[in-house]
Amino acid sequence: MRAHLISGDRFDYCLPQYKENAQNGERNPIVLISMMVVSVPTGVAVLALIGLVFVGSSLLGGLLAPTPRYKLTNPEELPANDADRFLEIVEALTDAQLNRTGDLEVLTNGSSFYPAELDAIRGARQSVNLEAYIFQKGEIAGQYLEALTERAKSGVHVNLVLDSFGSAGTGKSFFKPLLEAGGRVKWYNSPRWYRLMHMDNRTHRELMIVDGRIGFIGGAGIADQWYVGTHGKPRWRDSAVRIEGEAVYNLQSTFAENWLTSSGELLTGDAYFPQIQNEHGMVSMVVNSTPTVGGATRARILFQLLLASARRNIAITTPYFLPDKSLMQELCRAIERGVRMRILVPGRKSDHMVTRSTSRAGYGELLKAGAEVYEYHPAMIHAKVLCVDDLWVVVGSTNFDNRSFGINDEVNLAVRDRGVAMRFENDMALDLDQSRRISLEEWNRRPVAERATELMGMVFERQQ
Repeated sequence: MRAHLISGDRFDYCLPQYKENAQNGERNPIVLISMMVVSVPTGVAVLALIGLVFVGSSLLGGLLAPTPRYKLTNPEELPANDADRFLEIVEALTDAQLNRTGDLEVLTNGSSFYPAELDAIRGARQSVNLEAYIFQKGEIAGQYLEALTERAKSGVHVNLVLDSFGSAGTGKSFFKPLLEAGGRVKWYNSPRWYRLMHMDNRTHRELMIVDGRIGFIGGAGIADQWYVGTHGKPRWRDSAVRIEGEAVYNLQSTFAENWLTSSGELLTGDAYFPQIQNEHGMVSMVVNSTPTVGGATRARILFQLLLASARRNIAITTPYFLPDKSLMQELCRAIERGVRMRILVPGRKSDHMVTRSTSRAGYGELLKAGAEVYEYHPAMIHAKVLCVDDLWVVVGSTNFDNRSFGINDEVNLAVRDRGVAMRFENDMALDLDQSRRISLEEWNRRPVAERATELMGMVFERQQ
């Protein structure tokens, strides 16, 4: 298509057209130079051009714009992380509610968290709310669909919010039995012309709330790679938690936020917010996260505060480790204070090899500072866990990368409890037994081909 301007106030677009044969009236099989003129008002064309510029600028900004800077003004005045004053600061800066009662169960791998969630669904009496970045057709998705449909038929309110990009392969037809039974499925940020400026925002949250009393949160979606493995590859390593108590209210409100965004409906009533009583003491906060205009998020504030508070040890398990400059500086400052730092990331079974390569490019600064970096080899490790000083644990959907910290909607459960921390530390010890520690010498000797891939990945680092 080529454009030809023929007047001062209209754009004309010309297309090749078949020409009638003048002699026999038949259509000539050869495309001749005759043109079909389609006129568009200049005002419309200008508006379209402005729109393209704005969308292009937004996409370019997502690729190249600097990440927000995070720096504590008076780090020496930060209270000890076992003090109530520290809790008050975290609560205030993350805009999260502090909960002091609850019960928590750690669920390691799909062989644990899928059966626990399915049992909770089958026992639902009033409501099931599920939000997922990934809901992928397969064996485990079929089990969820069957359980959810049965509950909907029994009059239970069943509501699903699925990310329109992460769950794009699972269309409305897959959920037909659930929809016919009265369940509801909504798509977060589905493609619309008026959402072009925000098309990069996704809900990366993975959570489920049953009857407003039982909550599940972690980093795993609903897909066979967490259940039995796919394409001849082993099942992914991941973690989730089942929680009861006050924090379930906060998980429910997190779901309600994106349900409102996707459906226009605000959830209220006892089916979603029953009275909760729990006498077991446990300090926790649900920190949900949505990017601000400048890219700052509550998730990043939570991580920054906990890393800055560390005095003994930091243990990080993450599938995608791409810390920005501010976060890298915070990690190095912790090591300078004498904090032992262990970082566990995927090995060669990573599901994103370019991201892994970009991540490896950043090992050097940490290795020089004294960090211990390990690569997990049995399978793709997808767990997202931060442990600080054998006291604090953060588990949820947030990766150590810009997409989680500055672009996606995320949710994390922060727990101050030595028993919970010990459980996650034990899991990490088992994982490290199946991992290989990367030395500075080995990192310095990495091949030229790998370094070239690192450079390519760094161009799109903000989007990985």
